[in-house]
Amino acid sequence: MIILGPSARLSSSELVQKLHLLGLPLTIKSTCYGALIHGDEDVVMEAVKRIRSLDPPNIFTKERGFPPGDPRRCRGHRGAAREGYHQLEKEFKLLGYVCEALENPQEVAPEIKEKIPVDEFRRIAEKAQKSKQKT
Repeated sequence: MIILGPSARLSSSELVQKLHLLGLPLTIKSTCYGALIHGDEDVVMEAVKRIRSLDPPNIFTKERGFPPGDPRRCRGHRGAAREGYHQLEKEFKLLGYVCEALENPQEVAPEIKEKIPVDEFRRIAEKAQKSKQKT
């Protein structure tokens, strides 16, 4: 699956056109989020490498377990959104943040939380236990 980020410099139809122009032996299917490509792994990886070079921070890939049109997953055969589509929809909503981070990388240091003393942990656990017994 080739997924275009929300600020991608090309549309799904342009993506599909550029995939066809590569002249590689692939099955290519246009989708609302980009394109599905299917073929030998080395050919797929070559296509991904070349397409991603067009707009690196805005073109993402994700493996799909079944080829395009597979009756076990194709909504044309099932009559509803395929399994995993809602997950993809949720992930797409986050891609704007990922694109921005890739375009404007910043060094960050995670906050390292200190461990609490055993006695304090014991006090918290006992307090929680007493509270639970009251209800």
